[in-house]
Formats: sequence, C-alpha cells, structure tokens
Amino acid sequence: MACCGNCFCCQCCCREGETRTPEELAILGEIQVEEDEILPRKDYESLDYDRCISEPYMEILEGMNSKKTKKYEAVRWMMMFAIGVTVGLVGLFVDFFVRLFSQIKFTLVGDSIEKCSDKGCLPLSLLELLAFNMTFVFIASVLVLIEPVAAGSGIPEIKSYLNGVKIPGIVRLRTFLCKAAGVLFSVAGGLFVGKEGPMIHSGAIVGAGLPQFQSITFKRIKFDFPYFRSDRDKRDFVSAGAAAGVAAAFGAPIGGTLFSLEEGCSFWNQGLTWKVLFCSMSATFTLNFFRSGINFNKWGSFQLPGLLNFGEFKCSDGDKNCHLWTAVDLAFFVLMGVVGGLLGALFNCMNKSLAKYRIRHIHPKAKFIRVLESLLVAMVTTVVIFAASILLGECRELSSPTTHNTTLSGSEDINSTIRQFFCTNKTYNDMATLFFNPQEAAIHQLFHQDGTFSPVTLSVFFLLYFLLACWTYGLSVPSGLFVPSLLCGAAFGRLVANILKVKLGMDIYSGTFALIGAAAFLGGVVRMTISLTVILIESTNEITYGLPIMITLMVAKWTGDFFNKGIYDIHIELRGVPLLEWETEAEMDKLTASDIMEPNLTYVYPHTRVQSLVSILRTTVYHAFPVVTENRQNERDFMKGNILVSNNIHFKKSSVVSRAGEQRRRCQSMKSYPSSELRNVCDEQNAAVEPAEEGEDLLQQMLERRYAPYPNLYPDQSPSEEWTMEERFRPLTFHGLILRSQLVNLLIRGVCYAENQSSAAQPRLSYEEMTEDYPRYPDIHDLDLALLNPRMIVDVTPYMNPCPYTVSPNTHISQVFNLFRTMGLRHLPVVNAVGEIVGIITRHNLTHEFLVAKLRQHCITI
Repeated sequence: MACCGNCFCCQCCCREGETRTPEELAILGEIQVEEDEILPRKDYESLDYDRCISEPYMEILEGMNSKKTKKYEAVRWMMMFAIGVTVGLVGLFVDFFVRLFSQIKFTLVGDSIEKCSDKGCLPLSLLELLAFNMTFVFIASVLVLIEPVAAGSGIPEIKSYLNGVKIPGIVRLRTFLCKAAGVLFSVAGGLFVGKEGPMIHSGAIVGAGLPQFQSITFKRIKFDFPYFRSDRDKRDFVSAGAAAGVAAAFGAPIGGTLFSLEEGCSFWNQGLTWKVLFCSMSATFTLNFFRSGINFNKWGSFQLPGLLNFGEFKCSDGDKNCHLWTAVDLAFFVLMGVVGGLLGALFNCMNKSLAKYRIRHIHPKAKFIRVLESLLVAMVTTVVIFAASILLGECRELSSPTTHNTTLSGSEDINSTIRQFFCTNKTYNDMATLFFNPQEAAIHQLFHQDGTFSPVTLSVFFLLYFLLACWTYGLSVPSGLFVPSLLCGAAFGRLVANILKVKLGMDIYSGTFALIGAAAFLGGVVRMTISLTVILIESTNEITYGLPIMITLMVAKWTGDFFNKGIYDIHIELRGVPLLEWETEAEMDKLTASDIMEPNLTYVYPHTRVQSLVSILRTTVYHAFPVVTENRQNERDFMKGNILVSNNIHFKKSSVVSRAGEQRRRCQSMKSYPSSELRNVCDEQNAAVEPAEEGEDLLQQMLERRYAPYPNLYPDQSPSEEWTMEERFRPLTFHGLILRSQLVNLLIRGVCYAENQSSAAQPRLSYEEMTEDYPRYPDIHDLDLALLNPRMIVDVTPYMNPCPYTVSPNTHISQVFNLFRTMGLRHLPVVNAVGEIVGIITRHNLTHEFLVAKLRQHCITI
C-alpha cells in the first residue's frame, strides 16, 4: 500500500510496493493518534538563517574592505544599544502607568472600605472595585481584538520565532502598541497576570523593527536604510530584544542573555553573546536610571534595577543566631522542589484543558464572546478578592520595620502596604494585605514581612490564587505568568516555613523558604533551569542562594517533566507550531534522510521561460525550488546497468500521479494568462501525447524506449504530466536553490532576455534591489501578466544559492536534525553520490510527530 503526498498538501495514490505518509497511516488506523492530539500545522513558514551566497551578495562582499566592515559592525553595535535603551523606556512607561492606575484604585477603594466598615456600605465599595477592574480589563480585551497576536505573554510565539518559525504578525508595530498598552490595563484591572512576560515580547518586537527603519502598519515610516535586510540579521536582533525584555523585567542582564540562549535560539555564536549581553545591560541601566530618579529624586543613582526586585535578604543586625539557610535546609528544599513540580504539572494540565476548550468552543464564535469571557473572569476575581479579604482574613500583630526590609521597589517601606481592614491598631489583616495590593508588594510581604501569616490564610490564598491564575492565563488579554507563579509559590513556601517554625520549632529564615517555594512552583510551571536560576539570583542580589535555587529548579523540572511539558511548550503545541527540540531521540537513527525527505520535487532549469515560472509559482505553494539540469551521460550509464544512478527512480517513482494532478492545476493557470500562445500550451500538449496503458511495466517501457530522443524541454517547458517514465525520471544534476520571493522579484522587475539574445543581455539586480521589499515580498498574484512576454527567458543562476547545505540519502536522522537546527535552515536538499537531487527536507519533515510516524511506518515495513 502506498501514498504519495507533498509537504503541504496530501494527495494520495495507492499502489503496491510504495509507502504511505504518516498522515495517511493515521487516517487508516495503522497509527494510533490520541483523540486530542494536535499535529503541527503545515501552513507555518520557516525563517532562513542560512545566507544566500548569490552573485549580488558576492558583489557586496567584494566591495567590502576593513573600513566598511568596521562601519557595518559599528552600526550593529549602535542598533543593540538603541534596542536596549528603547526596551528600558518601554518598561518605564508600563511600570509608571500600572503603578498610577493601581494606586488610584486601591486608594479610593481602600478608603471606601475603611469608611463603610462603620457605616455598613461595603456593597458600594465592591461596586467601585468592580467598576475599576472591569473597565480596565475591557480596554485590554478590546486591544487584543485589534491585534489577536497580542494576547497572552508572547513567550511561546517568540520562542517559536527564535526556533526558526515565522508566525504572522508576531513582530509588527501594531502588535507592540496593543501589547504594551494592553498589559498595563490587564495588570491594573486586578487580573492575576504579570507584566514581565509581555515585556519580553515587547522587547523582541523592538529588536525586530527598530533596525529596519520601516513599518508595515504605518507605511509612511520608511527610511532608506539598506542594512540588516535578512532573516539572519532580524533573528539576531529579536534575540537581543527578548533578552533586553527579561533584563528590564527582572534587572537581570545575564539571566536575559541566558534566557535567549536556553528558551529560544537554535543558533548561537560568541559574537552574538557579547552583543546580546550589551543590549541587556543597556536596557537594565536605562530603566534603573529613570526609575531611581523618579522614585527617589536622585538622578544618577542606580537603586531600582528591574520592574520586579525581590529586595535584600538579610538577617536583623541584632540577631546573631539568624542564618539565611543551612545544609540541613537543603533536604526540605528538595522536597519543596518535588511538590513544586507536581503542582506545576497540575497547573499545566488544567490550563491545557482550558485552552483546548477555548479553541473548540470560544474562539470559533464571534469575537465579542472573548471579551465577555475576560469580563467574567475579572468579575469573579474581583468578588473573590473582596470577599476573601473581608471575610477570611485574620488580624496579626504588626512587626516593627528593620534595617533589612525598609524599602520596596518604590520609596515606601514594607509596612506601608499592609491593610488593616477591620483590625485594631498595631494589627493588620493578613489576607487583605496579600490580596489588596499589587502583586509585587504581596511578594515583598511574603519575602520580608517579619509578622506572621496564619497557615489558614496562606492555604486559602494559595488555593484561590492557583485556580484563578490557571483560569486567567489564556484569556484574550496581554498577560504574563512569571509574577503570578512567583506569588503563588511564595505563599506555598511561607506556609512550609510556618509549619517548620511553629509546629516543629525549627530556627529558620521564613523569607528563604518563601523564595524557594516561588522558585519551585515557577520551575514546575515553565520548566526553565539555567536562565531562571540566574534570573532569581540577580533579582535577590544574594549569590549564596545559587545552590538551593539551582537544586530546587532541577528537581521541580524533573518531577514535572515526568507528567507533561512546560506551559510555554504546551501552548506552542496547541497552536500547531512545528517546533524543533534540541535533539532527536536515539532510536530515530533507524531512519535516514531518504526515509523522511519529500521526493515529489518541483524544479526549475537555469534558463527557464517566463510562462513556466508563472505556471510553477501560481500552482504550487513551495517556497524554494531546486535549480537542475539533465544529466544525459548518467542516464546512458543507467541504461547500461549502473545501479547507483537508479536512485532517482527509487525516490521519485511515488510522485507520478500527484505530479499529474499538479500539472492539471498548472494548465488551468496557464489558460488564464492573457497571451493566447500560453493559453493553448496545455491543449497542444494533451493532443500530442497518448497515455500509456496502466498495466504496462514502466521499467520495461523505459528500456524499450531508451533510444527515443528527448522532447525539446530546455528551456521551453516545465515538468509535465505527459512525460513518459524515461523523461520523468531522468537524472537531474543539482546546481542550487532559488526562493519563491526571488523568482517573483525577478518577474516583477522584468529580469529576462529574448530567445535571440545572449543571457548577458539580461538586466542585473543589485543585492539592495533584491532585498528592498523585505520582509513583505510581493506575491505572484500581484504580478501584471499582461506586461510579460511568455516566451522570454529568465536566467536564474546569478540569484540562486549555488552552495546550500546538502545531505546524502543515507545520512542518519540525528545528523540531518543537528545540521538543520543548528544552521537555522529552511530547506535541506538530499543529493546522491553523483550530484543528483533526489528529495528535499523541510522543518515539517523533522518534527517529533512526523519522525515518530515515519519510525512506526519503518518498523511495519521491516
């Protein structure tokens, strides 16, 4: 049984001795697919990190000297600095308005509650809080309707982009505006979300757009800036922008650099590391400079490094027996890591089920339904906060401020954020202190408040926060997950500290256990290790916490990985993004490149008529085409019995019928061409060829017709369904790859020559002209066909990539995977020992799901 299908659409024809695609095996039931499994979508394009070493590019290199090279490098460093400064200013903008709106809301509602506690008008206070929160959330949700990609944290999308997947609209200016404005209303609206994740997305957008000096959203923003016009440069700047976003959010430039390395990039080099670190430092100190000046009125001082700062962990000066942690505490940290991993796995499982429900039942409906869902969550969250603070809080004794906990991220001391709802002097309402404050202030309370929080309060707070944060993540509002996870975990850690202190009488530092609890839960949810360890160390300014944080995160990750993936990987999977992991499983080496490649190729000749190029581009969805010539000598050798060259027949035999369907679509496209000459091409070809009998032995037919001359195909025609087997499977020598965007660009600019001319008469395009329309190249359907002469010939050799990376058909999958991922490739041709192209590999051929299906198919065949 067999099927032949191309990499974008499955067209199946079953014959004995051939093989089926993984998708068709699943349909036939030969592969058991989980009921809720979402396979990677094939409409996602790949970015091209590999350079196209074409003649225009080589002309640029030949014109480069040491002075120009240094100038180019200086411009790149200036862009890194500009990205860092811009990201810092964006963080300042978001932080300023979040604080402003939150302060207005909590001040007015807090005063109302204090007054109504005597007058009995608490429902009025609840209505005031609902009015604030639902108004802010409504604005945030409407902004997401304007640009749906702005929803969520953006980290899954940026991780996918850095992995090499092009997600439409992810780095556009409109997305940036909706994200930056939306997140401040989401946070101020009382939802259990953070602004740190959206800061990473915003930083990536700044990195992608600033060096381009143009905007698709606002078309008037366009400057003549010829630098950095490729996916390679753009991905480097997106890496720097994402790292700068982390650095601005947490005051952690080193952690930001490691975040881009660990969570995103499939490529890396020493020069990029240094530039990304410089960009992260620029963002951190820009934000630090302005926040310190605004909050303390001391311009030039650097006291507030990030949007989220954990404060200083330090024992009281008079307490000589106090210690931050001891070796004995490590055992408890390991146990907390296990529990954090379990809780994180539960959180991810519940959120995945919610996300699937939204995909099936909410997203297909009218857009305003998403707004209503956001308002519903805001209303429930507000009511829960209000009721829990009023009804479930306990009055606890207020501690006197000490030297180590006097300041938060602003100018107030830690006791200024306590809430005394219905409590007498020198006592405070512990539940209201956690719920009726910004999340950063609540984290500071759990880390540094010497006063105790009752175990019941911590348990109820953790449970409510866990459930509401899980429900909230995935709404159609900009939302981060770092701060809610840290706050939820800090409550868990403080609960453990209370039990150890009160019940077991142990002498421990409660803030340390709150920090470890926060790390355990966050690690269990996001499954980050290296970068998260460094981020937390930089946020605490305490290097001695390095070992316990690292151990806790490792244990939490191992425990959570036993049950499911991290939250960002889950949402990437739900979107069907073809993400490539770090490496393949060892058993995948049972497969070779010939087992997974796409043998049904659409190719062009070095000199091809305009009519053929238009036909190919209008009837296929491929983004690259091999440039080939016929190898007559190899075919004669094959007819004499050379088995080596017969690989083409083995790899291409399955493409006969699907190619016939492809040619029918081409003929339909040709008939819409304005030229009557091209309209009649298909009819002439169909009338001239008689179909072969189905029962005929194809190989025998080739042998009997080995002396028949080839039709005049070079350069007049593209591959046709009327070719005989001899014509169809002739050896094709591989010369290079040319992209769809390049072919369309050549046609639009009229780069061709007449039959009676030499190819030297063809106009030449410079590298700047070839990349002028980046990143939004024109489409073939934008081409005015009436302006083209279909008999003109295009010489594609100056613009193709003559030396792309290639692999042998017998190359093992691990080698193919490492080459494709490490070099950031978009297409990987499979070329045999005599230089013939026999297939091509794309990202979709290397996804885990595709490889697993192919491996099962391989085992069935054996």
